[in-house]
Amino acid sequence: MALPGSECYKRGVTVTIVGLKPVIITNENKDTVMNIRSRLEVMEHLCPWLEEKMETLLRPVEALWQPTDFLPDMARESGHDELVALQKEAAALPDDVLSVLVGDTVTEEALPTYAYWLACIEGISEAGAAPRSPWAVWNRAWCAEENRHGDVLSRYLVLSGRVNMREVDVVINNLIYDGMDIQTGRDPYRFFVYTSFQELATNRSHRNVGNLAKSVGAETLTKMSGVIAGDEGWHARAYRTFVEKFLEIDTDEAVLAIADLFKKQIKMPAMNMREAGVERGVTFKVFEALAQRIKVYTAQDYLEILAFLVDHWKIPALTGLSTEAEKAQEFICGLPDRYRKLLARTRIPTAEELPATFRWLTPAVAG
Repeated sequence: MALPGSECYKRGVTVTIVGLKPVIITNENKDTVMNIRSRLEVMEHLCPWLEEKMETLLRPVEALWQPTDFLPDMARESGHDELVALQKEAAALPDDVLSVLVGDTVTEEALPTYAYWLACIEGISEAGAAPRSPWAVWNRAWCAEENRHGDVLSRYLVLSGRVNMREVDVVINNLIYDGMDIQTGRDPYRFFVYTSFQELATNRSHRNVGNLAKSVGAETLTKMSGVIAGDEGWHARAYRTFVEKFLEIDTDEAVLAIADLFKKQIKMPAMNMREAGVERGVTFKVFEALAQRIKVYTAQDYLEILAFLVDHWKIPALTGLSTEAEKAQEFICGLPDRYRKLLARTRIPTAEELPATFRWLTPAVAG
């Protein structure tokens, strides 16, 4: 069997192996197939580098915080008093803050969708990489670290006694069932640009929830939000580093990928969030408007993250680009100013226009 990315010639037809599947190259699919081969080659080239860097990108499991570090331990005599204290602080949270916390929890609990998407990226999937390749190791380790976020948040909500958890569970179930389309395809360049942005977005969201919790004396939630935000920032750093390597090795293609994804805009992973009985995305629109109104995650945050990444990756300073990549570079560099102008005209839906009347705020009905 030919190795992934290798070519053979038979009867004048060029065949390439993409992953484990032979693909005949024609004039119609030539650019797409060769692009996949290029990405695979870059990912394989970076394996030794990633293996060497892994210890600086990941932390030992023994050194990580765990959900039980922040929640009442009901196996101890003090567990009941700790539960009473948690419920007392949760009672002080305004409904709007609680609802954004639920939305963040739902987003974190949809981890199976994100893990599956990452596993399908060219150069990461087990079918196209050695089972213990550095990219596969990164995927599993990232999932393991992220898994703690949904665990600690959902347990906090259960113990708080403030929300109808069955309704929350239905939203989580729906979000995993409906999936998402972040418009990266299986392209590692686009995907890691997306995660570089998205991890910074969730960092801000959790940090701002923590600030709101602190303002009403919810100490446990403040600490939880802080450590989750710290994880998101740590992961964002790793993903930014991956994109830096793409820009170093395959500059033109990396710039084109960044421009393409930014042109499509970064879609939030919970875009399809829905409660029982409504269409996909309906609940997310209400959640998104609420998050903007209470300044948990806003259009200004989007602009600042975009500008930060353009500057961090030194996009304006890149030279020696192809004509097409130069046009993409110009587009990327002009985006912050374009968004600043759009921001001045942006109007956030009011509470009257999109009231935050979520089902999870209603009492559970006994069956």
